[in-house]
Amino acid sequence: MTRKRRRLILVCTGLVMLGAATALILSAMGDSLVFFYGPGEVAEHHVPPGRHVRIGGLVEEGSVVRADDGKTIRFKITDGAHDLPVTYVGLLPDLFREGQGVVAEGTLDEGGLAAATVLAKHDERYMPKEVVDALKASGRWKGDDAAAGAAKALQ
Repeated sequence: MTRKRRRLILVCTGLVMLGAATALILSAMGDSLVFFYGPGEVAEHHVPPGRHVRIGGLVEEGSVVRADDGKTIRFKITDGAHDLPVTYVGLLPDLFREGQGVVAEGTLDEGGLAAATVLAKHDERYMPKEVVDALKASGRWKGDDAAAGAAKALQ
């Protein structure tokens, strides 16, 4: 066997091994990927049932219903045009309320989203209580309308 032939075999073997390693890494990552969608994107892209996803939007006004067991909560996430029913069993975050931003992670089924995790989002005007107290103590607090301006000034 010539030196040129050995080098060719070595290069081809290396490429095959690199391809196999890449395929193994991608297949392992595929199980842990969680895609983020809005309610409209779920409807438009026809996301198949059984897929693990994150859905973000606003909690629809008047849609929060608590079951008799005290642990099961049903609500709808909306983007203004589409809505998606969500069922969650557990304690909700303190910031969770109707009209507020929320991200729910779980599995899609025929009836909507069976959420395993619900995260409430605050808006950009949020200020920690300590900052508000400090502004009030210094006399620079001007009310809720000033919260956005004060937050920007502190950044």
